[in-house]
Amino acid sequence: MLTFDQKLSIIESFQELERKNVSMNRVNFHYPDSSYDKKIVVYHLHPNGNGYVYGEFLDGYESDGKGMVNIRDFTGDELKTIIELSIESLTASNTIESAIIEDYKDERWVNTDNHTLILVHEEDSWNVYAGLNLDGTFLSYNEAKQYLEEEGFRKR
Repeated sequence: MLTFDQKLSIIESFQELERKNVSMNRVNFHYPDSSYDKKIVVYHLHPNGNGYVYGEFLDGYESDGKGMVNIRDFTGDELKTIIELSIESLTASNTIESAIIEDYKDERWVNTDNHTLILVHEEDSWNVYAGLNLDGTFLSYNEAKQYLEEEGFRKR
């Protein structure tokens, strides 16, 4: 098992993360450029070596109810890999999404198969996109939310 200082050294090598000291000598690391409301990549790294990395949408990792993966027994390479994947999962997927979103308010919704739909508030309507394809248009946020939930999606 890596020590707290070894884990800290690996995590601090990611220039895109910002360190935030929290209670009981624990440390969080935020990804301020996240495309989502979620910003915390490393959560409650503790001097005893325990800590968590956000991995809700990552394959091959067991996460808790908050989408966090316990990194207590991770090797250096495993820790680097999960942090890279976590950052990637919080980054807008591609230029297609950027073109759709423009300067509008958006949300990403994901189903159990990890398919993503983008809900965008454009002018007077709420539009749901699957890639470049318009999947539905709704007059209110609540209508769009109800549709997405009925289709098995949840807000990311």
